[in-house]
Amino acid sequence: MQFGFWPNASQAWPDILDGAAHAEQTGWDSVWIADHFLPFTEDTSGPVHECWALLAGLAVAVPRVRLGSLVVGNTYRHPAVLAKQAASVDHLSGGRLVLGLGAGWQENEHVAYGIEYSTVQGRLDRLEEACAVITSLLRQDRSTSAGTHYQLQDAPLAPKPVGSLPLLIGGGGEQRTLRIAAQYADEWNTWGRTAHHRGHAQRGGRHRWRLRRGRRRRAHHPRLQPRPAQPPPGHHGAVHDRGRLRFTLV
Repeated sequence: MQFGFWPNASQAWPDILDGAAHAEQTGWDSVWIADHFLPFTEDTSGPVHECWALLAGLAVAVPRVRLGSLVVGNTYRHPAVLAKQAASVDHLSGGRLVLGLGAGWQENEHVAYGIEYSTVQGRLDRLEEACAVITSLLRQDRSTSAGTHYQLQDAPLAPKPVGSLPLLIGGGGEQRTLRIAAQYADEWNTWGRTAHHRGHAQRGGRHRWRLRRGRRRRAHHPRLQPRPAQPPPGHHGAVHDRGRLRFTLV
């Protein structure tokens, strides 16, 4: 069991930094930042910091812990630009970054900023193409892609990441998301039960798999309690202590 801290990006930066530093100092394993531009409420006037700016700040200010996006909305950035951002933040962190990526779901952000929302199928099509683009850029010296949504022409990605820079796919859809995760992801993040994971992993060509179960505490306050030896009673149902399962496919 591993424990991760999930600060609220609407907090002030000093509070986010203080909470992440406290998590690191008390033995927590990771810090995760959501990727949103607006609150998911009727009143969208509240502040929300940008995910990659926060991760860059945490990368240089907080040592040891893994850092990751939970998860980036694929619709917000071209995947080549995203891969470049992630590689740079990985350098800032000394190789501790996890690139979490999902199809995108919060419609009000797309409407407010004029970003194409598309259909569920359209967003999943883009996610699958984006995974192919990102993994190619991270692994190959040059990448060319003639996809429907994203095109590359002899594109480099330099410098390469310092660490392994795992790709984490977020989402629990059994028809498309799990297949995409099995084909491209190093880690998978979802809510709830995971009974179909093994079959999708095998169909994706993953011959060995390792289950890592982790919990991320979503906090609206700058301080955490010291890391518990085991999950507290009622952890699954607590508002800010929501259980998550992270599967690492190797």
